[in-house]
Amino acid sequence: QAQDPSMEDFQQLEGCNEVLNVTRPDIVANVHREYFAAGVDCVETNTFGANFAALAEYDIPDRNFELSTSGARIAREVADEFTASSGRQRWVLGSMGPGTKLPTLGHIDYATIRDAYQVNAEGLITGGADALLVETTQDLLQTKSSIIGARRAMEALGVCVPLICSVTVETTGTMLLGSEIGAALTALEPLGIDMIGLNCATGPAEMSEHLRYLARNARVPLSCMPNAGLPVLGKDGAHYPLSAPELADAQETFVREYGLSLVGGCCGTTPEHLRQVVERVRGLAPAERRPRPEPGASSLYQTVSFRQDTSYMAIGERTNANGSKKFREAMLEARWDDCVEMARDQIREGAHMLDLCVDYVGRDGVADMQELAGRFATASTLPIVLDSTEVPVIRAGLEKLGGRAVINSVNYEDGDGPESRFAKVTALAREHGAALIALTIDEEGQARTVEHKVAIAERLIEDLTGNWGIHESDILIDTLTFTICTGQEESRGDGIATIEAIRELKRRHPEVQTTLGLSNISFGLNPAARVLLNSVFLDECVKAGLDSAIVHASKILPIARFDEEQVTTALDLIYDRRAEDYDPLQKLMALFEGVNTKSMKDGRAEELLALPLDERLQRRIIDGEKNGLEDDLAEALRSRPALDIVNDTLLEGMKVVGELFGSGQMQLPFVLQSAEVMKTAVAYLEPHMEKTDDDGKGTIVLATVRGDVHDIGKNLVDIILTNNGYNVVNIGIKQPVSAILEAAQEHKADVIGMSGLLVKSTVIMKENLEELNQRKLAADYPVILGGAALTRAYVEQDLHEIYEGEVRYARDAFEGLRLMDA
Repeated sequence: QAQDPSMEDFQQLEGCNEVLNVTRPDIVANVHREYFAAGVDCVETNTFGANFAALAEYDIPDRNFELSTSGARIAREVADEFTASSGRQRWVLGSMGPGTKLPTLGHIDYATIRDAYQVNAEGLITGGADALLVETTQDLLQTKSSIIGARRAMEALGVCVPLICSVTVETTGTMLLGSEIGAALTALEPLGIDMIGLNCATGPAEMSEHLRYLARNARVPLSCMPNAGLPVLGKDGAHYPLSAPELADAQETFVREYGLSLVGGCCGTTPEHLRQVVERVRGLAPAERRPRPEPGASSLYQTVSFRQDTSYMAIGERTNANGSKKFREAMLEARWDDCVEMARDQIREGAHMLDLCVDYVGRDGVADMQELAGRFATASTLPIVLDSTEVPVIRAGLEKLGGRAVINSVNYEDGDGPESRFAKVTALAREHGAALIALTIDEEGQARTVEHKVAIAERLIEDLTGNWGIHESDILIDTLTFTICTGQEESRGDGIATIEAIRELKRRHPEVQTTLGLSNISFGLNPAARVLLNSVFLDECVKAGLDSAIVHASKILPIARFDEEQVTTALDLIYDRRAEDYDPLQKLMALFEGVNTKSMKDGRAEELLALPLDERLQRRIIDGEKNGLEDDLAEALRSRPALDIVNDTLLEGMKVVGELFGSGQMQLPFVLQSAEVMKTAVAYLEPHMEKTDDDGKGTIVLATVRGDVHDIGKNLVDIILTNNGYNVVNIGIKQPVSAILEAAQEHKADVIGMSGLLVKSTVIMKENLEELNQRKLAADYPVILGGAALTRAYVEQDLHEIYEGEVRYARDAFEGLRLMDA
């Protein structure tokens, strides 16, 4: 811009800077020279818009290779000039920009931009780029297409250069389409990138929390190229306010604290900015990082770990055309919104991932998968397990999902040769960075014995890791289960074989994941008996080391909800404990003769009504039972104040729920049910709670931390504090620290309160406190922390030591009130 190129220089294509690579290479070369003269080690090519979507805006997409090659050649010549004159090597990064279309939203199809990015990358490498930089990405599917295009370019040219990926996180704390930094890392690192980082959109202050996450979780080196702050509008237009010393300060901090390997600047950063950065960081050794990667899958929005806190990972089975009549009929009638609603139902029920299968005889599976995976990509907050026997159908799903999918599944049924289904599916998984469910099936068929199951699992693990480069932690072995309910002698030991195979596999390979298509175990029983056997069998498998299961999450009940005789009989059936006059299969069928799921529920309701009122209210919380709740609360209000009911009865029930969850005896879906009943009860009691006459006692910002959706405790704190004269700003669930601080500053908060149920939330809270330290805000904001996974010692000893301000632990809402009053 400073060199004022003419419209002729732009070939009448105003704003298409890449054309200058051909018409005015001198202008481009001079820009490179300015930055090399400032002391930088590498420059980016002038090819940010040399991609299909951007060039198509000017009707010149066919010039992609030409403009990419010429841009790289200019930078190469200048770099070589400085290398020769200074004796210090200078490098060229081939810039691959995001374009103007978002494939996740259907603006353009995946294959078109992937192939165009391949041309872009081939041009950059041909022109002399030392590395490729996929940058300023806003849509994970677009990011994936450019990385895969770059990889294909290297393969086509027979070369290998470093591949750097730099995503753009907005001031909202996510990428443009809502992707958290964890989702980006989970989706992109398995694609084989050599470095990951951030650039554009914000200044360094807003990038800090995301860099901290990458520093703790990324296996690959890190980069950061911030803007010179957030643009400020003035009478002369927008300008970037961050000074050169301030950028240098930030980058020095990032190198020292987060171990960054590549630093630079983006919009608004001048040669002077970079000169000062160079002076500050050259020769500085990056902090040594000890990343703790968390294997998992991701949706467009969030990452989900394969290992869940105190629970198994539930893969919802109801969006499967083979297993769900309701889903199949909706798919066959093209009622796509109904299919999406079934996915959302499973999210509400507590599933962690969704199994999507569209296989049905006579249907165009590719078309169905494109339709549904494309919809689930934006409608589901959960990662997708792509389930199909057809390779083209799996490919169609992968090309619609920006997040990291799991493929269900591979096996050795037709061997492991180059034309086998195993080889074709695994090649797809490797290219798209997907995790793999691998079944213990070989050329002889499905493994039934412990020894055969483990032998096939060993072969799968060795093959996938050794020959295909897939991490052991990204393999989910399904040791298979078969029904034990036929009465046939040969099937009696199948349950034991599955459990012991899981146990032995986890002993040999603690990093590998295990999964199971659970409901096969009970095939042949009536629905009520199936709920019992499935629940008990899952509990036994989890004890043996099972990490995940494909289930209808709401039909797996806590063992405590069944009577002892039912559980004992189910265990006897699973472990084949027959005696001379005792067959547990016959007894189980007798126990459930004439019983259906409705009559089971009615029986539990009768038991509940027989309990004393106080105990009954607690049981309603523990069992997640809403029916009759308001009548019981109305009765309780006749003799006790509303706050006493909450404090002495309902919270005691939630305490039991927390203990059952913490010990693994209650799974997350039922914790959510209990929380929903608690929320309903508190809402009913709130109008009856006494309110203080005090007003304006102070302001607290409340939030559930990033990655956690549990808010019952936080919302109760909101009610109690509000009723006692405090101004409460409740900003909701899954809040990044930047949003918490923004709210605190906007509302002039006196205190910040953070909550979370999950164990990983305790780590997030620690990181948030470190971020307050980093931003020099700790002295301004006392912090109260609460949540089931926290302990008083952890907060008031460990976290107290690292936080430069005041931090306190609140066991419940009433302790929170006492802390505020103090």
